[in-house]
Amino acid sequence: MNSIALVWKFFQNQILGMKWLNDATGLLLQTFGIDMSTWYGGSLQFFIYDTIKILILLATLIFMVSYIQSYFPPEKTKKIIGRFKGIKANIVGALLGTLTPFCSCSSIPLFIGFTNAGLPVGVTFSFLISSPLVDLAAFLLLISIFGLKIAVAYVVVGIILAVLGGTLIDKLGMEKYVEQYIKTGTSVDIDAPDLTKKERVVFARDQMLFTVKKVWMYVLIGVGIGALIHNVVPQNLIEFILGENNPFSVLIATAVGIPMYADIFGTIPVAEALFYKGVGVGTILALMMSVTALSLPSVIMLRKAVKPKLLVAFVGIVSFGIIFIGYVFNFFDYLFK
Repeated sequence: MNSIALVWKFFQNQILGMKWLNDATGLLLQTFGIDMSTWYGGSLQFFIYDTIKILILLATLIFMVSYIQSYFPPEKTKKIIGRFKGIKANIVGALLGTLTPFCSCSSIPLFIGFTNAGLPVGVTFSFLISSPLVDLAAFLLLISIFGLKIAVAYVVVGIILAVLGGTLIDKLGMEKYVEQYIKTGTSVDIDAPDLTKKERVVFARDQMLFTVKKVWMYVLIGVGIGALIHNVVPQNLIEFILGENNPFSVLIATAVGIPMYADIFGTIPVAEALFYKGVGVGTILALMMSVTALSLPSVIMLRKAVKPKLLVAFVGIVSFGIIFIGYVFNFFDYLFK
């Protein structure tokens, strides 16, 4: 067991976490005469190290996930979900959402297509919640920062939120609040051709390049904010706003996250910096979830497909779920310290 633990620790720290890269970055900066004990030295090290680490892991993991995703094109995904009824369909929709590494805005066209194809609105909302919130690439990135337990917990609660959110929307009878043109539009049901292994590799490569081009700016912004939080923002200020002694920290994190627009890869560097500043895990998860699942641009786009009552219900249910998850995680984090 000790040998397994050592191998896992090496994998988490040196392969996923790339701690060797952090050390190498610090040594390189020192050769240029930069004092690593200063705020700008530490910020520069954090920025270079985290940017390279996230982009390398992002490219590698998106390639792997996209290769898997090539077996689940939208037509096949729709048929798989269509075989199930009730909460089982919501579970399948949420799980298939984990195979689509899209931001909240990119998930909406698929949501519209699934709704137009006749899938229950609750199931399509389970997919819509899960798709930007949880994916395999983000899971491995989270392991590199927070460790396996927190990464698994994030994925589990994200899927539970997607399943319960979609189920509740269905039970509330929200189907009638989908815009009429979505329900009456023409649905094209075309079987996707079987791809060769070479074609799947090309698909995975193209998806990887597309995703990296789309998110690299958000990664840089996220890493820049993380570097400032990590080395510039005073510890006492972070603790005052988002610390465990502030009972409103989860509410603040959720309220700050909703107007922002980024995918999970842009929020991870900020979460990493807050984690090292001692912010509660629940508060960090609330920030990440609100940014990825409820970004303002995605809400505006979703309004084109659903009526205000359904939009308010969606935002309200997901917001409440995020806040509840945040406080539960903070409670257990405090309990077991």
